[in-house]
Amino acid sequence: MEKTYHGSCHCGAVRFSADLDLSEGTSRCNCSVCAKARFWKSVVPAKEFQLLAGEDSLNEYRFGSGSIAHLFCRTCGVKPFGRGHLEELGGTFYAINVACLDDAAPEELASAPVTFEDGRNDAWDRAPKETGYL
Repeated sequence: MEKTYHGSCHCGAVRFSADLDLSEGTSRCNCSVCAKARFWKSVVPAKEFQLLAGEDSLNEYRFGSGSIAHLFCRTCGVKPFGRGHLEELGGTFYAINVACLDDAAPEELASAPVTFEDGRNDAWDRAPKETGYL
């Protein structure tokens, strides 16, 4: 069931809300940045996301094709979400860091399905051979 979650970076400078349904699935990827940061995401359309505080606290990092803005707090370094635009995902979207959802119950997180993506090889439609480290 879709509900509004609230999230933040570690220090609380960046705060957001997002309407999402964790039971519809989350994902983890093995691209070079997600694997190092252990980024666990749920993707929502832009209309389902609201930045509540901290726009001036965000730094942006882009790599590879540069199509995704990886946003992180300049104070604590946590990446609460990223932003991109892909027509196949309905246009502008936000990749919410599920671990940054402040009001998601541990039971909700534990039961959220996870799809693994082979971002390292640009094979987003399949899981990498090894997923245990993600």
